[in-house]
Amino acid sequence: MGLAAEELVEERPYRFRIERRGPMRVPGVVFASRDLLGDAAQSLEQVVNVATLPGIVGASYAMPDIHWGYGFPIGGVAATDVDGGGVVSPGGVGFDISCGVRLLTADTDGATLEHALPAVMDGLDRAIPRGAGPGGVWRPTGRGQLERILGDGSRYAVAEGYGEDRDLARCEGGGAVADADGTQVGERARERGTRQVGSLGSANHFLEVQRVAEVYDEQAAAAFGLAVDQVCVMIHCGSRGLGHQICTDHVRAMDRAMARYGITVPDRQLACAPVDSPEGRAYLGAMAAAANYARANRQMLSYAARRVFRRAAGARLSLVYDVSHNLAKTETHVVDGTRRRLCVHRKGATRAFPPGHPDLPEDVRAYGQPVLIPGTMGTASYVLTGVPGGDAFSSTCHGAGRVLSRHQAARTVVGRDLGARLERDGIAVRPRSWRGLAEEAPEAYKDVSAVVAASEQAGLCRTVARLVPLGVVKG
Repeated sequence: MGLAAEELVEERPYRFRIERRGPMRVPGVVFASRDLLGDAAQSLEQVVNVATLPGIVGASYAMPDIHWGYGFPIGGVAATDVDGGGVVSPGGVGFDISCGVRLLTADTDGATLEHALPAVMDGLDRAIPRGAGPGGVWRPTGRGQLERILGDGSRYAVAEGYGEDRDLARCEGGGAVADADGTQVGERARERGTRQVGSLGSANHFLEVQRVAEVYDEQAAAAFGLAVDQVCVMIHCGSRGLGHQICTDHVRAMDRAMARYGITVPDRQLACAPVDSPEGRAYLGAMAAAANYARANRQMLSYAARRVFRRAAGARLSLVYDVSHNLAKTETHVVDGTRRRLCVHRKGATRAFPPGHPDLPEDVRAYGQPVLIPGTMGTASYVLTGVPGGDAFSSTCHGAGRVLSRHQAARTVVGRDLGARLERDGIAVRPRSWRGLAEEAPEAYKDVSAVVAASEQAGLCRTVARLVPLGVVKG
């Protein structure tokens, strides 16, 4: 079942259109090559379903790393008109609210780090909590500390001594999402969150030591703080069990409320409510609190990594940027010639504001927003930047995109064999479990280089640098 790639209308290279049909309010637009869409039938049908949401404007968009998700496809972008009855849908954010990527640079290069890399990796293996259960760098004491994390994100962590001012200047939103409402975070979510601040989690989350292999835009790279052969640390994780529980709780509330607002959707996973309704405001307040938790989570992991690098290599880590790829945010964009206040859902898609955007840090504003695209173990990761006139409400891809489920990957790949293969390729591996390593094998994903190339060719972003792994700590 689903929409076959052959049914797409190719408007221009790397841009396909799904014509309106049935209850669709807008068309679908997919940025990709035909090769990248070879197994996308089910997720393309989700693009069609998203196009039926009340108040949606422009199109139901999908990025080149599109694959099947809950309600929305992963790689989906949709904006609804807040003042025109537009809705917010938790399925347009996902269960791992504010999952995102943080990139730090070290004041050392690959050759200098080489002798210290085993000690660095062993130190990270001990210092970085990971796995599906509890355990974190920071265990908040009492309800008050968790409230501050939910309200102030990494700002609170930095105020408590777990970072520096640059960490806030180079973080999306200055380290916190406004309008967080901790009163909308249920007790079960709080219980889960209290025990996981500063932890990777599992699945595709990681902390990776990398080296800048190639720079494509020297001016932008210099502004971001990147140079060829520089050592970096990339952290990919989100809001852990707290975010998952918030999504679960509010999907249920919206599912019950839709009839009251006269809303019907083709898939119950698209449960939604008007942005300005009590249910919509409650979800957005809880979602912002989870996003702040995710920022604090990545901040604490940065703190742990900094301590290891200082002890094992005598090196200092500085933040390049921190950006989410699972979030719904109120932004102003021009639609049909009119500036409108929109609720922009990005699920497995990264905000990519253009040069000159006022929400960007002053020291990188002239070059556009840094966009961080993680690869898979043994492959490259990329730093991109936003471009003028970027489509899909200034959004781009978020990673490679799965082609095998975790179960399929674990049946196909032997974890120990994969670990040995990576080590032979010069990549030090520190997994939590061999099965978890197998589930995230490179062959379980699309070619991230092809995804990035399609995003650039579609006019969504510009490539700044390519990074290659030296060592990886896996959940």
